Amino acid sequence: MVTLDVRPELIDALSALRDCVAAVRLPLPLPGAPRARQTRAELLAQLDDYLLPRLRDPEAPLLAVVGGSTGAGKSTLVNSLVGRRVSEAGVLRPTTRTPVLVCHPDDHHWFAGMRVLPHLTRVWLPQQEDDGGAGTEALEKNALRIETASSLPRGLALLDAPDIDSLVVDNRLLAAELICAADVWVMVTTASRYADAVPWHLLRTAKEYDASLVTVLDRVPHQMINEVARQYGALMKRAGLGDVPRFTIPELPESAGGGRGLLPTTAVAPLLSWLAHRVQDPAARQQALERTAAGMINSLNVRMPELAGAVAAQYAASVRLTGAVEEAYAAEGERVRRQLQRGAVLAGDARTRWRGYPRDSSARELLDSLAESLGALLQCAVAAAEERVTEAWQREPAAGALPVPSADREGAERVGIAVRRWRRVMEELAEEEVRRLDRTAAPDPETVAALLAAALLGGRRSRAAGERLAERIGARGALRLRDRGGALVTTYIDRVLHGERDRRLAPLDALEVTPEPQAELIAALSVLQKER
Repeated sequence: MVTLDVRPELIDALSALRDCVAAVRLPLPLPGAPRARQTRAELLAQLDDYLLPRLRDPEAPLLAVVGGSTGAGKSTLVNSLVGRRVSEAGVLRPTTRTPVLVCHPDDHHWFAGMRVLPHLTRVWLPQQEDDGGAGTEALEKNALRIETASSLPRGLALLDAPDIDSLVVDNRLLAAELICAADVWVMVTTASRYADAVPWHLLRTAKEYDASLVTVLDRVPHQMINEVARQYGALMKRAGLGDVPRFTIPELPESAGGGRGLLPTTAVAPLLSWLAHRVQDPAARQQALERTAAGMINSLNVRMPELAGAVAAQYAASVRLTGAVEEAYAAEGERVRRQLQRGAVLAGDARTRWRGYPRDSSARELLDSLAESLGALLQCAVAAAEERVTEAWQREPAAGALPVPSADREGAERVGIAVRRWRRVMEELAEEEVRRLDRTAAPDPETVAALLAAALLGGRRSRAAGERLAERIGARGALRLRDRGGALVTTYIDRVLHGERDRRLAPLDALEVTPEPQAELIAALSVLQKER
């Protein structure tokens, strides 16, 4: 009997952990981020495609996924184990595009639904008498072809996966996902490629997860069987995999010629017997299921903190990027305020207009020049802030995911619009103050607005502007107007700088890099550990 721990509390803890993993976002190109993204994808695949389905349905058939490198003979092996051609084998690479799952007819219902591999659409085809369904490798993307065969023992399903080193990226990703759904990993390699890096990466991964694993050394020349088997065994032992069952298949005529034939029954009988024993002997089945499930759960103790660390690194980088922008714009805001106190706006044409006012310049001309000078000051401040940000972000690898803004007319136009709005509100303040006056001959509101702007923006250079303003509307009115006008200048300067700052931060904010997923991952792992 299967004695997997299938308590609802454990399943709930794993489901909550799965949701936390799914919520993780790793958008910034930090060192280690690609590995963390791969870890996240593997975790989701293992939880969705294997661990949760297996714990919810411990009596479901044992799924053996046959994986390996290009040309290793996976499809020929699957066809030979079944006794007829169910998966396309051939000399063209990559051959296996649509994965094929084969099970006993009585077990069909376990795989017809979305219990495992829920992201793959199920496809069934009428059985072909001549080729057993071959030639259907390009059915559709993200599909899983289901075949039944009475020759397989009940309780066993074989899944022929795409090449793990396929030239097609989607095939490689799909192969990794399918392997994550396995109760038993069947790794196939050849006499000429058993030392390659790719199959050994999978073998080490299986060891890391303590998965139920078996290897097949295929296409071994007869005269070299003993030597190749000895060398392969030594490599396995050196890698800590000496106890993994190994099966050797000699090079046969059926192995060549595009893999059109089936291997003799005697060539695959030991492997088929081993697999059949796993499903027919309760103790062997229990051992296989418990080992893979427990190994996968145990691996979470290492992989979840690693993923949480990657999330923390993402948030720390986001904080640094955000801080660089905020510091740059805050510094420029302080600089603008100091320049206003020194009368930096009253320079160039604005200073000329002020000196010529009211003899050679009108109030409107003075107001125009002051607004233009204020706009230029703000544009310079924005440009300087952007230079600071660019310099700081160049030291941050995470900034590579964010667009680099270019100086454009839209930025200058936004500043111009803000300054024009400021001027309009200043004029409205002046009109409101003039209406307060109980005089028959009230001053022109435009004159009051021009003098107010000069007094606020000219610093010491325009002290006379405040005196003239007081002469026209009274000391009280001038003081009241300068207080309100000063607050208005501060408001619009902040509005401009904060607006440009927020625009710079918008792409980063859109990535939604937050600290919460890190704490949620650790908390979910803690709950799981308590349940175990």
